[in-house]
Amino acid sequence: MCGRYYRRSDKQRLSEAFHLGKLPEDFVLPHWDYNVAPTTFQPIIRANRHNGEPELVLMRWGLIPYFTKSLADVKGISTINAKAETLLNSQTWRIPLERRRCLVPADGFYEWQKIDPKTKQPYAFMMADEKPFAFAGLWDAWKDEQGNWLQSYSIITTKANELAAPVHNRMPVILHPDDYAQWLTRVDGERPPVELLHPYPADEMKAQKVNTDVGNVKNNYPELLNSA
Repeated sequence: MCGRYYRRSDKQRLSEAFHLGKLPEDFVLPHWDYNVAPTTFQPIIRANRHNGEPELVLMRWGLIPYFTKSLADVKGISTINAKAETLLNSQTWRIPLERRRCLVPADGFYEWQKIDPKTKQPYAFMMADEKPFAFAGLWDAWKDEQGNWLQSYSIITTKANELAAPVHNRMPVILHPDDYAQWLTRVDGERPPVELLHPYPADEMKAQKVNTDVGNVKNNYPELLNSA
């Protein structure tokens, strides 16, 4: 699974890394977030509905399906992650997979290794060159009874690669930059590009132990990446 990740890149660096061009002056984004947690609003990249160009928008992490009657219906149900192996067989994920795919910018993600019944050691996983990258994501839009829209997203997961496997049996799907356009582009009648949903090469990543304070979502500072 992927229940926590971090972003060190501000909107300028995201624009450069994902070739977004000049972002609107009124687009407000915190310079960094070292402890991204579910239900918070985070930047994602999707195809603009009018011209198909990639655009950066803020959405809530934890997908609310369009067919949801009330938020109470999804209380206690985790939709922060979607398993790559079951996307086509799920009412929750099938339509977003076909029509509403997105990129989730990140600089790394956290997983916890169980040391003993009372102890877990968190690790940060990142690119070997520490450059920003993108998870494969899905998004949806839900309207409440008052007509207010809420846009939200989920991160797709797959089996762990050789680097992550000693810590956790699953990891988020990380897309290669060459595949960003294919993932974002919707072509009616074509099968979604599920062939892209595989573990990222372990030799292009690295991992390190990090501060156990990352376990508390209230902690959010660069020193979380330092080993305790």
